[in-house]
Amino acid sequence: MTEPSSLDSTRASYDTVAVDYAALLADELTDKPYDRAMLTAFADLVKAGGGGRVGDLGCGPGRVTVHLRDLGLTAFGIDLSPGMIAVARRTYPDLTFDEGSMTALDLADGSLAGALAWYSLVHTPPEQLPDIFAEFHRVLAPGGHLLMAFKVGAECVRLEQAYGHTVALDVYRFPPDDVAELLVKTGFRVQARLVREADSREGTPQAFLLMVKPMAP
Repeated sequence: MTEPSSLDSTRASYDTVAVDYAALLADELTDKPYDRAMLTAFADLVKAGGGGRVGDLGCGPGRVTVHLRDLGLTAFGIDLSPGMIAVARRTYPDLTFDEGSMTALDLADGSLAGALAWYSLVHTPPEQLPDIFAEFHRVLAPGGHLLMAFKVGAECVRLEQAYGHTVALDVYRFPPDDVAELLVKTGFRVQARLVREADSREGTPQAFLLMVKPMAP
């Protein structure tokens, strides 16, 4: 798959903010019990299925990757931004982090027991989602699980200042039913969905979809 041109500005923006982003969001999960509950459910399902490698796709500075590790998963991270990967490697030297794009993952077919896309598609135009979901489906083994988190809505917001820096980011909000429908069309089955209300730092409700790639008949 050819890399979309929109990834250039996303990569550059996250390279710019990487250090401050990591510092500001280091403890973000602490006061988000619903978010942690979905991550725990995901981890429990992966372990119940026999375990295996789990990719945090769009891992940023690795804060959720290490949370997955602490939940008992064999987790590693992939991110578009070299700056984010550098921060993740410095912060968590015992984990593996590599540069890469969700549009063309450098992973073998069926090589993952689990895949996490934790707000990592918020800069992805809706028309590109089917191709990325096909990549998720390709790299997951039958019986593998996918957990997604994203902002609820049906619009795009332009972000030009973030984490104390100038950036150039389009932030997309998605209707949960539309995302679930696309995932089902890709070959996934819905296991659970959660929409929680926005907290004091968020402008919209937040959605979580837990999917499974069915076993071959």
